[in-house]
Amino acid sequence: MKIAESDYSNQILKFVKNHIGNIFFFNHIAVVELNEGVHFDMTNSSSIIDEIVSFFGEKEPYGVIANRINSYSVNLMDAPFFRTQAKNICAHAVVGHDLAGKMNAEMENDFCASEKVDYDNIYEAIANVYKKVTSKGYFSLN
Repeated sequence: MKIAESDYSNQILKFVKNHIGNIFFFNHIAVVELNEGVHFDMTNSSSIIDEIVSFFGEKEPYGVIANRINSYSVNLMDAPFFRTQAKNICAHAVVGHDLAGKMNAEMENDFCASEKVDYDNIYEAIANVYKKVTSKGYFSLN
């Protein structure tokens, strides 16, 4: 399910479309939907990461959800580079919608040394990422 077709569509604060995908900004979360066939690596990641850092700034922690509505590849060897560019990210999730997407999400989960990142639906991913970001002691839920 595309985020724009979900119950969260009315909570989108900003939308950015660029040559490799779409970014939807919410309070404390960015949902990224990459285009079909994209290879996400250090050579093109700045078009997404720069938008995210510009929106959240250099100090505010946030979470990022990769909503795999399309088939694309990620160079997981570039993950350390992604983390240096997005310093304030404190939660990450990948939503797989078909068998291939779920398998890729599981691989990304295995590559991450932290908590579970693969989810079956956008609702579960948003709930868990939001909880992780806001429970870090940076924000009040009031």
